[in-house]
Amino acid sequence: MKIAFTTKGTEWDSMMDPRFGRAEYLLIYDEDEDKFTHYDNRAIANEAHGAGPQTAQKLFELAPNVLITGNGPGGNAATVLEKAGMKIFIGAGEMTVQKAYEAYKNKTLNEF
Repeated sequence: MKIAFTTKGTEWDSMMDPRFGRAEYLLIYDEDEDKFTHYDNRAIANEAHGAGPQTAQKLFELAPNVLITGNGPGGNAATVLEKAGMKIFIGAGEMTVQKAYEAYKNKTLNEF
C-alpha cells in the first residue's frame, strides 16, 4: 500500500505540513517496498487560486491509497480525492512523518 504525507521535508523525521494544497512536499511511502519517493510541491505556493485541486491532481497521478495530512483538503480537492477512492486522514499537522505513520497505524487519526 502507498501512503502520501503532506510534509515540510523529504525524510522520515521531517515535520508534517498541516496544509494540503500548499504543502511543501508530497512524501509517498510504499509499505510493500519499504521506500520513499517525493514530489516537490513548493512551486504551487505562488498560485493565487486552485492550489488544492492542483495538488489533488498530482496526488491522483502518484496514486497513493491513503493521504495523511494536517487540516485536510478543501471542498474541490476533497471531491477529486474521494472520487479516486483515496482514504484521507487528518490531525497529523504537528507531528513528524514517522509519528504520523504510527498514529495512522494505531488508528488515532481522524478520517476526513
